[in-house]
Amino acid sequence: MTTGLEIRDSIRDDVLIVAARGELDLYTAPDLRSLLLGAIQEGRTAVVLDLRETTFLDSTALGVIIAAMKALRVRSGRLVLVNDRTSITKTLAITGLDHLLAVEAAVDDAVRVARGD
Repeated sequence: MTTGLEIRDSIRDDVLIVAARGELDLYTAPDLRSLLLGAIQEGRTAVVLDLRETTFLDSTALGVIIAAMKALRVRSGRLVLVNDRTSITKTLAITGLDHLLAVEAAVDDAVRVARGD
């Protein structure tokens, strides 16, 4: 059973910012996948995924992050994560994603990195 997920998205400086609040798991990750990959297919090349209010991240969610990263790289784009949670930091480190993706503590910094500034 999950506690649910709320996804909010906005655009800042031509960067898609997606904030996930709650649990990202087998049941909720498909919603995030649909939003991210849909935006990338529509031409977005700079994406920030804000995980500061994400309380849980499982392997399905990691698969969504990897799929978005790969889809953006094909288009010479960037996915940047925003995170300040120890549990998610550990998960990213264990999987090696912290070496494949930029991870910032603040959205403003992530937007700059996503734009290539």
